[in-house]
Amino acid sequence: MSDTKIVNSPSFPELVRQFFVDYLLNQRAISPNTIASYRDAMLLFLDFAHERLGKAPSELRLVDISPDLLLAFLDDLEQRRGNSVHSRNLRLTALRAFLKFAEHRDVASLQAIEQALGVPRKRFERPMLGFLTREEMLAVIGEPGTTWTSQRDHLLLNLLYNTGARVSEIIAVRVADVVLAASACVHLHGKGRKQRAVPLWPATAREARAWLRRNPALRGEAPLLPNREGHAMTRNNVNQRLKLAVARAAEAHPSLAKRHVSPHCIRHSTAMHMLQSGAHFNDIALYLGHETPATTHQYVEANLAMKEQALARLERSRPRSFPATGHLTNSAGSSRTCNYVKNRPAPKQASSGVGIGTSHSLDLHIDADS
Repeated sequence: MSDTKIVNSPSFPELVRQFFVDYLLNQRAISPNTIASYRDAMLLFLDFAHERLGKAPSELRLVDISPDLLLAFLDDLEQRRGNSVHSRNLRLTALRAFLKFAEHRDVASLQAIEQALGVPRKRFERPMLGFLTREEMLAVIGEPGTTWTSQRDHLLLNLLYNTGARVSEIIAVRVADVVLAASACVHLHGKGRKQRAVPLWPATAREARAWLRRNPALRGEAPLLPNREGHAMTRNNVNQRLKLAVARAAEAHPSLAKRHVSPHCIRHSTAMHMLQSGAHFNDIALYLGHETPATTHQYVEANLAMKEQALARLERSRPRSFPATGHLTNSAGSSRTCNYVKNRPAPKQASSGVGIGTSHSLDLHIDADS
């Protein structure tokens, strides 16, 4: 009699449960926002599979998830649900994460899973980054008022611009995360439960100290930027307060009235202003908490595009006698040809051991107490 033990592969519902509860939540400690995004993608896919295959989730098998089914689902997201290509790719990322998890737990379905994992992300042209000029940004921040809400909002906007933080990172800041000693900084909790410390400009640190002095009940694990009930602000709270600030600033800067200014637009503005101030590419990546160099490289590309547009305007307005070539003549009379190379490869990713110095970031500090 053979002693070989036959191990049955888990059912599809059991695999889904293990993926979300045992793997994402307990083993990987993935953020609640990411888990919610993956859950939504899975629910949408299960609904689509039910319509297309006539199978309830309890009846599905991994071999049912074919490349054709995945592609049909992704196309349906765009065509019927009106999702953007970016959203389509995010849904695919969630399903790919599940399939990679499942392939280690159901060897019998390995070939089908490998085929499904071959479905590529859809390429798309990234839109030009939206960001504000320094003058527009300072107008949005404005001056602190005398009310509790206006003072909180001013600190909120200053922190968003100072740190370049994601809105989820800012609303998660606790009083204990803020260090107001000689080297003031704030500890941000980023994507994937990763933490980073971002230096505070002197003006931002002074404002944070004043805010905490006026609100002595805010200490320890209390949110630095609470709502009236004492709870942390929500994304909607931040968006509403920013919308009011932009409307106020648009009175002096009419261009803002036509702009869509979101918290992420402020993040882009911080990055672009750092780049334009001479900050190193790797410092910007660490400052913003980017995981890949390609994310930071988009700011370099946007800055180059702005320079190209400026050159194009100069070309259109130049006098006929102005040389049309890229030759530069020095004082000695010799010339050099400027070879402007587009589509440069992205710089190599910064090593994890590199820290952010304060020299670049302090070039951006807000004067006085604005």
